[in-house]
Amino acid sequence: MRLLRLWPENSHFDFMRHRRWSFPFSAFISVMTVVLFATFGLNFGIDFQGGTLMELQSKTGQADVGKVRQTAEGFGFGEVEVQEFGTAGGVSLRFAIQPGGEAAQSAVVQRARDTFGADYEFQRVETVGPRVSGELVQSGTVGIILAVLAVMLYLWFRFERELAVGAIIGTLHDIVLTVGFFVITRHEFNMTSIAAILTIVGYSLNETVVVFDRTRELLRRYKTMPTRELLNLSINTTMSRTIITSMTTILSLLALVLFGGRAIEGFAQVMLYGVFVCTYSAIFISSPVLIYIGVRSSEASRMAEGKVAPAE
Repeated sequence: MRLLRLWPENSHFDFMRHRRWSFPFSAFISVMTVVLFATFGLNFGIDFQGGTLMELQSKTGQADVGKVRQTAEGFGFGEVEVQEFGTAGGVSLRFAIQPGGEAAQSAVVQRARDTFGADYEFQRVETVGPRVSGELVQSGTVGIILAVLAVMLYLWFRFERELAVGAIIGTLHDIVLTVGFFVITRHEFNMTSIAAILTIVGYSLNETVVVFDRTRELLRRYKTMPTRELLNLSINTTMSRTIITSMTTILSLLALVLFGGRAIEGFAQVMLYGVFVCTYSAIFISSPVLIYIGVRSSEASRMAEGKVAPAE
C-alpha cells in the first residue's frame, strides 16, 4: 500500500537559500523580545502576582467598563485593574493583595458581589496570597530551568557535537520566541503558561530530532555530497512527515481555541503559535546553522581518524 505523501517524493527545494532572511528575521525578533521583556516584562496572572481576580459577565450583554472601574475604585481597596475580556459584556477586575490575610481578601470578594451581583454574573473568582504567589514563581522558574537543562543534556548525548549545538540553538530560539509572544500580546502569564512553554520545548525537540536523525543518516551515506545539498535533502525527505504532524496538531489546537472555552483558550493559543515556531525553527534555523558550524568538515575529520587508527 502506498503511503500518504503531502510533499513531492523527489523534491529538491532549496531550503538553505532562505537562511539569508530567516537568520536576520529571528535575530531581530529575539532582540526585540529581550528589549520588550526588560522594558515591560510579562503580564503576570493572579498565580504569580497575588491578589484577587474576578471575571464578570453582564446579564444584559453590555458592560459599562468606565462605571465598573469608578465603582470598584470607590471600594477603598487600593488600585484596581478593570478591563474587558472575552465576549461582549465580559469584565475582569483585579485587586491588589490586601493587608489582613484571608479575611481581607474575602471582604473584597463579598463587597464586589454585593455591588455588582444584580447586573453581573460572577464566572470566576480567584484569590492568591503573597506567600503562595512567591512559591509559585520560584517553583515555576526552577521547573523551566531544569526542563531546559535536561533537554540540552539529552541533545548533547543524542547527537554528535555539531548536531547537538544546532539542536540546542533551535530549542533556545523557540523558547525566546514563545516568551516574545507573551510579551507582545500581553497574554496573562500563569501556571498554564509554564505548561505551554514546556510542551512547546517537547514539540521543538521532536521536530529537530526527526530532521537531524535523517541528516546524520545522510552524512554517513553520501560522504562527498556538499553540506548545503545534504541538508536540503534531509529536510525534503522528512517534509511529508513534518506537514502531517504539524497539520494534525494545528487542527486539534484550532478546535481547542474555537470550542474549548476560556479555561483552555490561552493555553491553546500559545501552543498554536508554538507549533508554527517549532516547525519554522527546525527547517530554517537549526538545519542552516550546521553550515556555519561546519558539520561536514568535522564528519570528514572523524572519518579520517577512523581510517588512520586501523593502519596504526
